Amino acid sequence: MPHVDPRSARPRHRFGFCAALLAGLALTSTALAQTLTIGLANPVNTVDPHFTNTTANFALSGHVFETLIARDARNRLVPGLAESWVPAGETVWEFRLRPGITWHDGRPFTADDVAFTIARVPHVQGSAGGYSGAVRTITRAEVVDAATIRFHSAQPNPLLPNELSTVQIISRHAGTDANPPDYNSGRAMIGTGPYRFIHYRPGEGAAFQRNDAYWRGAEPWARVNYRFIANDGARTAAVLAGDVDVIEQVPGNDLPRLRRDPRVSIAEISGIRLIYLQADFSRQGGDVPGVTDNNGQRLARNPFLDLRVRRALSIAIDRHALAERIMSGTAVPTGQWLPEGSYSHNPAVGVPAFDPGQARRLLAEAGFPQGFRMMLTTPNDRYPGDATTAQAVAQFWTRIGVRTEVESLPWSSYQTRGRQQEFGFRLGGWGSSTGEASYLLRNVIGTYDRARGWGTPNYGRYSNPALDAMTSRAIATMDDEVRETLLREAVQAAAEDLGMLPLFLLKNAWAVRRGFRYEARADEQTLAASTRPAP
Repeated sequence: MPHVDPRSARPRHRFGFCAALLAGLALTSTALAQTLTIGLANPVNTVDPHFTNTTANFALSGHVFETLIARDARNRLVPGLAESWVPAGETVWEFRLRPGITWHDGRPFTADDVAFTIARVPHVQGSAGGYSGAVRTITRAEVVDAATIRFHSAQPNPLLPNELSTVQIISRHAGTDANPPDYNSGRAMIGTGPYRFIHYRPGEGAAFQRNDAYWRGAEPWARVNYRFIANDGARTAAVLAGDVDVIEQVPGNDLPRLRRDPRVSIAEISGIRLIYLQADFSRQGGDVPGVTDNNGQRLARNPFLDLRVRRALSIAIDRHALAERIMSGTAVPTGQWLPEGSYSHNPAVGVPAFDPGQARRLLAEAGFPQGFRMMLTTPNDRYPGDATTAQAVAQFWTRIGVRTEVESLPWSSYQTRGRQQEFGFRLGGWGSSTGEASYLLRNVIGTYDRARGWGTPNYGRYSNPALDAMTSRAIATMDDEVRETLLREAVQAAAEDLGMLPLFLLKNAWAVRRGFRYEARADEQTLAASTRPAP
């Protein structure tokens, strides 16, 4: 990462109070009132910024808390609370903080708060790991002075700036001894961000009020209301009725109709969210949950430990049909997890060919000529088309002799049971927010190691030491070109071993009521700061 000169980074334009009010005079009564109401598809389980590593949680708490390094709408690194960062040796990164920033209660933001945050991240009460992977290599946070902090690591870590873009900074004075309930109640919700916390109501929503002293300039919205609306049809109906101003995750089958409706506009962008399938690798015997022979009896062994079975299940799926028909063109079929053109995307890894005949032959070679029975578990309220996609996959697998039923769960139950390795095969999603391949390699298919910060969302407990070694070597390589070559090799190895089965990358779409405009984001976040009164 080269030195970042703050003078070369243009801050995003912000409307002040007066500008927003003048614009609002020509708009709707909602804009006049300076209240923004957003309909979210995914409820969050806490507003503690370090508890759960999901896009929904990160976006919601991101109205109050900020990161040292931010990302723009196209997922590129830009200065945040840090105005610059530069290597200060092979194993040291130095960050210079912006001067004059204060917490919502008026106290100054300093490097000591950053050091406190880094120390807290791996030790959040009740968390299964959260963002611990982002700080895994930091052995010491050295506070040089109030505006300077250095991060020391045991080995070179060229990706530390990317990783720290996922860690929201909290204050020592409000965060000491604070746990998720203290954030949910608002006691510890003291940030530096554009909005102050009003309330969070589990399963219902949250509310924020404008921080008029925000260092980037005051936002146009005096109040932001978030409503959790998990049902696709209900979200569409809410924006058309004017009950909300913006909705996320517009259902693909609603897009043609909404594009023609003068009451709304659509904001779209290609995203970084992969939808994938993952088997259980944690059991050697035949006690895999939901997996039996065709008579309902326990198998002698875990079939998913056989690469031939994994290959059969992969090529039995028509990914193009999933993207075009099931997802109504709102997805891109893939055999990896980064969009084409991204750093460390491997052009040699294509979309797996749909070949049900070869899939049957592979099953027979693996000792399952008559197939077997299995359960595929999916969330039903987390990703666009999640349960519908699982049903389509089940049909593909049933056609090759693997009779598949679908278990569809609310996200909260899915997460809890997933952490306990209760799924024989599952559908999941992952957004590579660091913009490079190692983020998934370390998290989704990296060998589970809580102390190291690897494999937290690897519910299937897939483990490939050779792939881990390739990943470790890549992320310790400071040269960008050499590191990209190494990561591409790891992508190829992952595609060959199938510790997960990539299906497609999502396109992101928001529907916005007339009088508002939304800057579509590749990282899938739905933010009040991305919403403006329409000119």
